[in-house]
Amino acid sequence: MRRYKRTLVAAALATTVVGGTAGWASGSAQQAVTGPPPGSAAWRADGSLGRALPDPGSASPYEVASFFRTLTPGQRADLTRRHPSVVGNLDGVPVALRYEANALTIRAAHDPRFGRLAAPGRRILAFDPRGRGQVAEVYGDLAAARHVAVVVPGSDIDAGSFDRAKDPYGTPAGMAASLRTATGDRTAVVAWAGYTTPVGVGLDAATGDLAEAGARRLARFTQGLAAAGAAEPALFCHSYGSVVCGLAAHEVNATDIVVLGSPGMRADDVADLRTEARVWAAKDPSDWISKVPNVEFAGLGHGPDPAAAEFGARRVPAATAEGHTGYFVPGTDSLRAFAAIAQGSAAQARTTGEGR
Repeated sequence: MRRYKRTLVAAALATTVVGGTAGWASGSAQQAVTGPPPGSAAWRADGSLGRALPDPGSASPYEVASFFRTLTPGQRADLTRRHPSVVGNLDGVPVALRYEANALTIRAAHDPRFGRLAAPGRRILAFDPRGRGQVAEVYGDLAAARHVAVVVPGSDIDAGSFDRAKDPYGTPAGMAASLRTATGDRTAVVAWAGYTTPVGVGLDAATGDLAEAGARRLARFTQGLAAAGAAEPALFCHSYGSVVCGLAAHEVNATDIVVLGSPGMRADDVADLRTEARVWAAKDPSDWISKVPNVEFAGLGHGPDPAAAEFGARRVPAATAEGHTGYFVPGTDSLRAFAAIAQGSAAQARTTGEGR
């Protein structure tokens, strides 16, 4: 009977989403940016070293890292100058080279949408101007940090909204900066807007197509961190970003997967994620995501609520967070717990909200 009722609810959801959004969602439907970075054809054709360069479309991050270890400083500098868009986005390339390459690409773009990303001191780990633009930025010393965290955002995030002043704790840049500060600047945090996100609350947000493309990119990105010598990260996945993390869970290189304001992870429970990472979930009482039915039917919806006890995730206290984008606000119990998780203090994270 319970399964029958759930199926009826799912069918109602499908009818509501299709009937209520299909008319306008088609206008905002997004095409996922996938595949190797811009400039890959010229990179493949480059014979300056007398040997083939690793293919951006097929070489693993570990193969890329191994290749760069064979190069002299001069050869590395030359490839960065000749092919900045590839060097800056190729997982496995040394971190410092990626910063340098992306600064070159951003300055050469002469695009007012992206100019601020070239400001002195910014550490841009990835930059792809295709589509709405994708970007990843590092807060802290990624190469030397004992602990690393990666923020995976949800809908309406791209290179233009990556670090907007409005609603700062709803942006990956704001989340990452707040988390780093909460750890006493002891954790390096990556704000990763490295996939094509949905725009608005339409069919893209209700389906998993963009999340599937994002999951592949996220898995490769975390493998690239490992290949470059960075510490194994904790992932903090907000809203639709938690769908990405759920689909990537069995492949990502991560110590922890933390979902917040999640519509579901496209998994029935923690075991269904097939991951050895610790899985955490946070949802504050005022988050509108609670009004989204936690079902999946005919490709619509993202499944059970990860914050529900039966899902099996470790619960993150979030009583003092407010709304859908308030989890990283300074002073909240959720941010204190996130900081503990980012620093590897799982026991402290589970008790940080007690007595409040």
